[in-house]
Amino acid sequence: MAVGHAGQTTATAQDSQVLRRRNVPEQGRSNGSATRHPQDEDRKKSQTPKSSVLQTLDEGEFLIAPLLFTLVSFFTRMYKIGLSNIVTWDEAHFGKFGSHYLKREFYFDVHPPLGKMLVGLSGYMAGYNGSFEFKSGETYPEELNYTFMRLFNSTFGALCVPLAYYTARELNFRRSTVWLVTLMVLCENSYATISRFILLDSMLLFFTFTTVLCWARFHRLQKQSFSVEWFFWLFLTGISIGCVTSVKWVGLFCTALVGLYTAEDLWNKFGDLGMPKTTLASHLVARVAGLIVVPCLVYMFSFWVHFLVLENSGPGDAQMSSLFQANLRGTEVGKDSPLEVAYGSRATIKNMGYGGGLLHSHVQTYPEGSQQQQVTCYHHKDANNDWFFYPNRNEPTYQPDGPLIFPGDKTVIRLIHSQTGRNLHSHAVSAPVTKGDHEVSSYGNTTVGDEKDHWTIEVVSDAASRDRSKIRTLTTAFRLKHTALGCYLRAGTVNLPQWGFKQIEVTCVKQNNPRDLYTHWNVEAHWNERLPAGDPGSYKSPFFRDFIHLNVAMMTSNNALVPDPDKQDDLASHFWQWPILHVGLRMCGWDDHIVKYFLLGNPAVYWGSTLSLFVFGGLVSWYLIRWQRGYDELKPADIDYIHYSGFYPVAGWFLHYLPFVAMARVTYVHHYYPALYFAILTAGFMLDWMTRPLARKDRRAEWAVYGLVYALVIGLFVLFRAVVFGMEGKNQQWRHLKWFDKWRISD
Repeated sequence: MAVGHAGQTTATAQDSQVLRRRNVPEQGRSNGSATRHPQDEDRKKSQTPKSSVLQTLDEGEFLIAPLLFTLVSFFTRMYKIGLSNIVTWDEAHFGKFGSHYLKREFYFDVHPPLGKMLVGLSGYMAGYNGSFEFKSGETYPEELNYTFMRLFNSTFGALCVPLAYYTARELNFRRSTVWLVTLMVLCENSYATISRFILLDSMLLFFTFTTVLCWARFHRLQKQSFSVEWFFWLFLTGISIGCVTSVKWVGLFCTALVGLYTAEDLWNKFGDLGMPKTTLASHLVARVAGLIVVPCLVYMFSFWVHFLVLENSGPGDAQMSSLFQANLRGTEVGKDSPLEVAYGSRATIKNMGYGGGLLHSHVQTYPEGSQQQQVTCYHHKDANNDWFFYPNRNEPTYQPDGPLIFPGDKTVIRLIHSQTGRNLHSHAVSAPVTKGDHEVSSYGNTTVGDEKDHWTIEVVSDAASRDRSKIRTLTTAFRLKHTALGCYLRAGTVNLPQWGFKQIEVTCVKQNNPRDLYTHWNVEAHWNERLPAGDPGSYKSPFFRDFIHLNVAMMTSNNALVPDPDKQDDLASHFWQWPILHVGLRMCGWDDHIVKYFLLGNPAVYWGSTLSLFVFGGLVSWYLIRWQRGYDELKPADIDYIHYSGFYPVAGWFLHYLPFVAMARVTYVHHYYPALYFAILTAGFMLDWMTRPLARKDRRAEWAVYGLVYALVIGLFVLFRAVVFGMEGKNQQWRHLKWFDKWRISD
């Protein structure tokens, strides 16, 4: 009995060790994944007698097939691309941003700059001077080669097809499945349509595809750790992550997928007791360098170029710090402004928090609370941003012709709104949104008011001097403490409702936190005829501070893009509608004389890929149940194939889709396109897995099944080709394509 028990224990330990080392690369296994690979399949085929021509085609398939697919892809993305000569959909935004780069004017947008810089590059290559305003629906002028700019963008969309081909090969799919995945990307109508315009989505998809390809290739090189090729694909993955994140923040979801894989990979290596600690540490350092440092450097570099190019003052100045604006060419910030602020000076006061605006008031009142005049922060130039510095009510009345008095640290002042004459005021009334803070309003006038109009200046720092006895334009950071209540004037990241025009809420916060940048203010512009002009460009704003400031401002503005209950947005859609292709999107006007484009996917691609996600869940559940019951029909290579070629595409879909479920901002159908790619890869895996028995028994039957799927995907693309290439004339001639009411292809 003792011997039997010992034998049983030994067997159990061996099984445990196999499970423990399942995902650790070994010499006898192929990179921790299924041993079958398209190259192996090609070698087996080459062993059978073939004519020299067929054998050459078979051996060169990995070059010939993607080349043919790519040629067709360029056709589908570029055919009749200049047919519509009007500004279509979001070309009104991104074309305009490209114009700012050509004019070198600083602008603000919620997206990182890489994609928009590429749009600007396309305009530069097209000979465009940046003068067109890109108003929605407006006809392009003859001197603007919009066709070239669209062709430039469509190139990114066309190159997604060969990237999909090679990614499918790296995921160990059979040749028939590789072709299917490639065809699904090639014949996806929405991909083809959105790639034809001056938008960011083709670039976002391109860098998403490159990231997945680089990750898949890097995974296959596990046995060649620290080789030149291994480092090459590691750092190429990092560069791709940096690029996709630098186009849109949606790229962070792709980053999360690679991060998930990396965490699991390092955990498995940590469990490999035979691996030296120095080797494990080297793996960790290499991944930190390649997958964290490199992407961050790429992302920051895009902003460095962004700041370098946009050297002139433009419409986005107000989102940046006053010191940054003062160093832009042609700026009005600080221009001819006296250096030191005195009583009677008129000034704009800038919040120094990331994405902070200008202290602002207008005649509209709060709908509840005190119902006094609103005080907000506003990011645009406006006369309602101007305030006068006045002495407090306990001091002699301000005399325009009297001696100059300069307020400084610990000085108690009043701020009077220049347009309405009311005092900056606070009282023990809850703020409209942030209920824990006091409301800030404009109240009274120069003669009517009380001690609640008083604010004490607390100087935090000064970039120009250690002297705190005066407030200096641009360089002095100060806080405003309410003299009666002891709270501090603050403008955070909270937006008021529509009644406050979605401007930033200004409150008086009870907590005294000197390090809270949202309680820091500076004088941005200053007018006083009795004082000499200063030099606003004497001090520079550090790059890293500007980089952080702009990114927080982008985040704040992005969070403010919430659906407006008072307005109906016919283009917006909900997350649940996307995977089932419940809705499309009209990209332009629908008049008979307009070339019309409708953003709609290929039904076979959408419905097939969505179905595959559920089937994959059922497959995993089935094998887990059987494994629990003691069945071990899956070999380690099969488990790794399901893991890396099936689970990770599904994980990529969830990472790209679920955030939009919880996201409060307004959403559109194109937000699903990165997630769709992972659903396509899942569909390829499922069909590859389910036809494995058929492939072993009868290859002709396998190709017959795939041939039917190919025909379905291609046929539906051809059927809906009009939504891609443009619909001319009356929309009723395409009513046969309106399968559902939400597919508003025809009226």
